[in-house]
Amino acid sequence: MIELWDHAEGCIVSVRAQPGARRTGVVGEHGGSLKIAVNAPPDKGKANKALVDVLGTFFGVPRAQIELLSGHAARDKRFLLRGLRQADVRNLLEKKAIS
Repeated sequence: MIELWDHAEGCIVSVRAQPGARRTGVVGEHGGSLKIAVNAPPDKGKANKALVDVLGTFFGVPRAQIELLSGHAARDKRFLLRGLRQADVRNLLEKKAIS
């Protein structure tokens, strides 16, 4: 199950990044994190920006509502999804068959 936390401004989601992949998109679940593959390299924040794009598309929120809270230079990251409650995020994950 993907780890989610409540936040005063929305929901925090745990993400496992796979930079330099052939295809970009949500791959599934990995060790309690939402695994996302991006073809951008882990160089100068390019992969982090690509992750924000994927998260925005996946959850249907603008990029401005997504903030990287931790893991700037690591594969394991935490993103804040502003305006979404934990229940909303959990429902979207279940609809897309990702738990």
